Amino acid sequence: MSINSNGSQGSDDRDLALPDEQGGHGLSPRARSPQEALQPRRVPEPPRSEAKAAQMHPVLRFFNRLLTLILLVTAVVLGGLYFLKVQFDKPGPLQADAVTVIPQGKGVSEIADQLESDGIIADRRLFVATVLYFNTLKRKISLKAGEYEFGANASMRDVLDKLVEGKAIQHKVTIAEGLTSRQVVQKLLEDPELTGEIAEVPPEGSLLPDTYLYTRGTSRQAILDQMRQAQQLFLAKAWAARHDGLAIETQQQALILASIVEKETAIDGERPQIAAVFHNRLKKGMRLQSDPTIIYGLVGGQGSLGRPILQSELDKKTEYNTYQIDGLPPTPIANPGREAIIATLQPAETTDLYFVADGTGGHAFSATLKEHNNNVAKWRKVQRQLAEEAKKKAEAAAAAATTDTPALDEDAARSLLDAGGEPPAPVRKPDSAGQ
Repeated sequence: MSINSNGSQGSDDRDLALPDEQGGHGLSPRARSPQEALQPRRVPEPPRSEAKAAQMHPVLRFFNRLLTLILLVTAVVLGGLYFLKVQFDKPGPLQADAVTVIPQGKGVSEIADQLESDGIIADRRLFVATVLYFNTLKRKISLKAGEYEFGANASMRDVLDKLVEGKAIQHKVTIAEGLTSRQVVQKLLEDPELTGEIAEVPPEGSLLPDTYLYTRGTSRQAILDQMRQAQQLFLAKAWAARHDGLAIETQQQALILASIVEKETAIDGERPQIAAVFHNRLKKGMRLQSDPTIIYGLVGGQGSLGRPILQSELDKKTEYNTYQIDGLPPTPIANPGREAIIATLQPAETTDLYFVADGTGGHAFSATLKEHNNNVAKWRKVQRQLAEEAKKKAEAAAAAATTDTPALDEDAARSLLDAGGEPPAPVRKPDSAGQ
C-alpha cells in the first residue's frame, strides 16, 4: 500500500483491478455504478457444439429433399392432368359425321386402335391413358360394343361418353297389325341388321304388332321373344279391364276373336262395332260367317288369297270355315294389335248381327236380316258401278294404245280388261247370313 500525495491510501493498479467480462484480470473498460455492481451479470450462452449441429443436418436435409420431391411430383401430376383435360375436351379430327361398329369382345387397346384408324380420335395413347385414369382414380368404366355414329369434330370426351353409356344407333322394325306369325318371321329374316336364325314359327296370335327398336347385331329370336312378352303383358292388362257378359271365357279365345276383328277392318272406330256383332252372334248360337277365316284355312300363314273366294270354298267344311262350323276356329288367324284386342274385350253396346262393306272402305251394320239384305243390295250396286268404271278405264287405255301399237287380239284385250276391272272380293251370301 502507498500514501498518495493528497494523504489518502492507495494501492497498485493491478491490485485494485476487477475481473473483466471475459474472466481475465485488468482494468475495467468503464466505471460501474453501485447499482450495476450489485446486479448479477447474465452469463453468455455457450456456443453450440459442432458435433450436435452435424447430427441434425442430415435429418433436415432428408425432409427438405422429400418435400421438394413431393412438390415436384404434384406439379407434374397436376400439369399432366391439365394437359389430359385440354386434349380430352378439344375438337376431334372428324371432318364429317361417321359411323363405326365396335365388335363384341374387343379390349380398350383394340378399340383405341380402331377409333384412331377410322379417324375418330387423334391419339390412341391418350384414349387408353384416359380410360386407365378413370379405372384407377375415379370410377370403373367399360366400353360397350355396338354401332355408333359420331358427329363431326367430336371430342374424345364425346366419344368415350357414348361408348361408356352404350348410345349405339337404334334401328327399328315395324310389324303391322294383322300379319301372321309366318309373315312376321319372314320380315325379320329379311332385315339385314338382325342376326341369327329363328328356331320355329311362334304360335299364331302370340306376337304384339308394334315398332321395335334394336341395335345392330341383335338376334331375331330376341325380337320375337320381346314381341311375345309384350303380347302377354298387354293381353293380361286388357283382360283385367274386360266388360262383363262377353261370349268368350279365356284369354286365348279373346286372341282368336280379336284376330278375326283385326282382319275384318282396318278402321279403328269400327272395331268395337264388329266385335259386338261377333259377340252377339256367338251368344245367339249363330255362326260367325267371317271371310278372313276361310282364307286362313286355305293359305294358312302365307297371307292373302290373292283372288275372290269361290262358292265351293264357302261350302267346303274345314276347321277354319266359320260358315260351316259353330263357334270360334281353333287358333287365331293373325296377330291382332292393341285396338283389336281392346275392341274385342270392350265391344260396343249394340244389337247388330250383320255387317257388309258400304263401298267407302267402311261397313254398314244392321240388327235384322231384312236390313242386312238391303245393305247387301246397295253394296252389289256399288260393285257394279266400280266394275263399270274399271271397264271404261280399261277400254280407254286400250284405245289409246292402238294409236301407237298394233291392235290387241281378243285374248289380250280380255286380259287387260280383267286386270283393270276386277271388283272387290264378294261378300257373304245374303240368304245364308242369318243361319
